[in-house]
Amino acid sequence: MPHTVLALGHGAGGGVGARDLVALAAALPPLGCTVALVEQPWRVAGRRVAPAPRTLDTAWRELWPALRAPALPVVAGGRSAGARVACRTAAELGAVAVLALAFPLHPPGRPERSRAAELDAVGGSGLPLLVVQGERDAFGRPEEFPAGAAVAPVPDADHGFAVPRRAATTQSEAMRRLTAAVASWVPVAGGS
Repeated sequence: MPHTVLALGHGAGGGVGARDLVALAAALPPLGCTVALVEQPWRVAGRRVAPAPRTLDTAWRELWPALRAPALPVVAGGRSAGARVACRTAAELGAVAVLALAFPLHPPGRPERSRAAELDAVGGSGLPLLVVQGERDAFGRPEEFPAGAAVAPVPDADHGFAVPRRAATTQSEAMRRLTAAVASWVPVAGGS
């Protein structure tokens, strides 16, 4: 019996076929967490470039009533740009927690342009937050996140959670670590 809905938005460079989203959609439902993969309207329309953040947030807000329809707690989440949308809108929409996959803490090579305020806003609202981050993510490595942020590192993984062929961690092990971190957190985040 489902106990939680996990809504996952995709990043600016891809859709709901991203390896981390697909892995969670396969792993979590048997554990009682319904996963809703949310394709942004710009992707559905066949566009290649994401619109401004405000437009992304609007589309997410419009979908929220459908996500709440089963009358289950909803965890807002996403990867990269989708994680930013979840962080910016979670409190106002009544999410019970936020899952940020591959959160783009800063543009590559530009740590001075931090987006930590979006994560801080989640913490300031009192919502549980889990960041799952590749150890080689050019948009922010796990150790770059603010103190107090719950970060689950994925060894050898980059921003897309891909690992090099010769890495100590295999691609399947990276996905197992990611799904295990989220699976152990979701029941707590959802209040179960």
